[in-house]
Amino acid sequence: MEARDVTLRVNGRDHVVPLAPWTTLLDALRDHIGLTGTKKGCDQGQCGACTVLVDGVRVNSCLTLAVMKEGCEIRTVEGLANGHLHPVQQAFIDHDAFQCGYCTPGQICSAIGLIREGRAKSPAEIRELMSGNLCRCGAYPNIVAAIEQAMQAGEDAQ
Repeated sequence: MEARDVTLRVNGRDHVVPLAPWTTLLDALRDHIGLTGTKKGCDQGQCGACTVLVDGVRVNSCLTLAVMKEGCEIRTVEGLANGHLHPVQQAFIDHDAFQCGYCTPGQICSAIGLIREGRAKSPAEIRELMSGNLCRCGAYPNIVAAIEQAMQAGEDAQ
């Protein structure tokens, strides 16, 4: 099957890219649109490094076909700052919630989705609801503290 033009709305901009039907959203973002903030970790949906927001919902972009997201609003880590850091980005800095940084874009996007969901009411719930995002450096306590801080920002953190 041949590639066809797919329009993906990413970070508020439309991108028309020729994609094979089996192209993942992750590969479309990185290889066709040039947004490399979203990381390829396991490529099996188990590490969360590829997490982006699709219509405000956390999605593992390595498991999602790009053609399925035509017409959706896709938000990557590159689209968070609007002249200043997003509250979750600032909270990650304030709490030193990263070491090597490889998982950070996925952690941040997942944290924003988590805050938007409004289900986490305690550190234990944050840990459970963020369990799909792995950190090989073990910065989990700092990540939880950063998310707690960002949750206090309310709607600004969504």
